Amino acid sequence: MNDRRVILAQELHDGIAQDLVGLGFSIDSLIATTVDQSSRESLRLVRFAITELINKVRLEIHQLRSASDLISEAEETDRNYELLRVLSEVLRNVSEHAQASHLSIQIIDNGIGGAISKEGSFGLQGIQERITQLNGDIRIETSELGTKITIELPLER
Repeated sequence: MNDRRVILAQELHDGIAQDLVGLGFSIDSLIATTVDQSSRESLRLVRFAITELINKVRLEIHQLRSASDLISEAEETDRNYELLRVLSEVLRNVSEHAQASHLSIQIIDNGIGGAISKEGSFGLQGIQERITQLNGDIRIETSELGTKITIELPLER
């Protein structure tokens, strides 16, 4: 029974919880770039609702996992959220102040590589689709020494 609880907690975390966090990040980005105050306020209400759902899912995960596992997960989520806030602010500054016509984003890690080869994962596919919708290009290079993702985007001025 305990193993099934751990598996269910992992599925909740890797599935619904991550989807909600990703959706929240997208809403944060929209809030940062939306000029219309009424739209920003509506987006903030949606963001609040997403946060409430995330908290409910976390409560379910907490009931399925031990406390030490949950602490580790919360720290990771907090770090990711803070990084998103930093990146969102950087992008907002570029949009509002840089008068740039082009943006290049590069993320490099020193992990084990293999970012392209994970079956059943739609994360990178979703990223590629979003970049294409923004008329940008994405390059993903991976080796046993890590992964490098480069995104090139034209900016509207």
